[in-house]
Amino acid sequence: MKSSVPPALEREFLLSLFRAAVDAADPMRIVPPHLPAPPRGRTLVIGAGKASAQMARAVELHWRHPLQGLVVTRYGHGVATEQIEIVEAAHPVPDQAGLDAAGRMLELVRGLTSDDLVLCLISGGGSSLLPQPLSGLTLADKQQVNRALLRSGASISEMNCVRKHLSAIKGGRLGAACAPARVVTLLISDVPGDDPSVIASGPTVADPTTCADALAILQKYSIGEPIAALDILRRASDETPKPGDPRLARAETIMIGTPQASLEAAAQVAHEAGVAPLILSDAIEGEARDVALMHAAIARQVAARGQPARPPCVLLSGGETTVTVRGSGRGGRNAEFLLALTIALDANPRVHAIACDTDGVDGTEDNAGATTGPDSLRRAAELGLRAKDFLANNDGYSFFASLGDLVVTGPTLTNVNDFRAILVR
Repeated sequence: MKSSVPPALEREFLLSLFRAAVDAADPMRIVPPHLPAPPRGRTLVIGAGKASAQMARAVELHWRHPLQGLVVTRYGHGVATEQIEIVEAAHPVPDQAGLDAAGRMLELVRGLTSDDLVLCLISGGGSSLLPQPLSGLTLADKQQVNRALLRSGASISEMNCVRKHLSAIKGGRLGAACAPARVVTLLISDVPGDDPSVIASGPTVADPTTCADALAILQKYSIGEPIAALDILRRASDETPKPGDPRLARAETIMIGTPQASLEAAAQVAHEAGVAPLILSDAIEGEARDVALMHAAIARQVAARGQPARPPCVLLSGGETTVTVRGSGRGGRNAEFLLALTIALDANPRVHAIACDTDGVDGTEDNAGATTGPDSLRRAAELGLRAKDFLANNDGYSFFASLGDLVVTGPTLTNVNDFRAILVR
């Protein structure tokens, strides 16, 4: 296959793949086809996540009947709506605004009837945005647990298991509070495997995990504070609703956006450009720097031996890596991945790459991610920068910022997690 990508335009080509992935998860495109029929009674819209505000706007533009509601999204991710209230709160560590919104949401759903419809709009990030703690815990307790988990290297499934069992709203509790109303949850997945009970900690979905599971996770990562949280998990006196719970009998979930769909959209763009796409996986987890070594090895195999695909080709992958923080630098998991990849490729002349978070925010920084190429290490050396020093300090952001290779999009108003593309010419 002859590539139509000119050698000088690799970065723009990679950015076009990222844009295609994001566009495939645009709530304006994917929400309207899945709206349910209007009920005989009231329609109440609730939700949480980085995409929830844009999902709410899509509902308003395509719903021809009365409705009201409240959704909570990350600071900077709000949009203008008329009937559905948008609240912004903190992510990934929760704050008082999220706590207040969660409490109001629980109040809104009380007293519904079987004639009513609750349309729940859920996307990644909802766990931190709905931090209503169980009785006996405080917001400060939840914040402490979140910070410890974020620094531990725990997977998103592990983090959300703990969050569910310390919450008065997650792990199916919000859905149970809506009974006997019909509950239709529209989901945009940001988790490997697209498990509805994990996305935003499954506020309307039955929870198969237990307090014992959550306690084991905290013990696995040597998280011993706050004591109040561990005591609640040990007592296990307030479990989450389990599969078969009658309060969730009228709850249904519809997956409307996934990492796989976004990878397929990027693959189509690559194919049209004469570059063979190879989707490695939509559910890759693990330490970002370890995942980078695997990707680098495959890229080198392609470049040297034409396996498992012949150049020109692009390796595509999604999922959610983790970073065990050891340094004090800036940078999310995508910058960490890309910096480790850059080092492992060692200026391979045939390989260019991009790694970005589809929500437009890599960790807590102002970039979505970054790009790298064969000249990245040389340009860094000319600036007196040693890539390995930046990686040791978890400082991928500063490394790529110095090279002018950050990808800055602002909030994309959707979220299907990490996007990685490695072009081998």
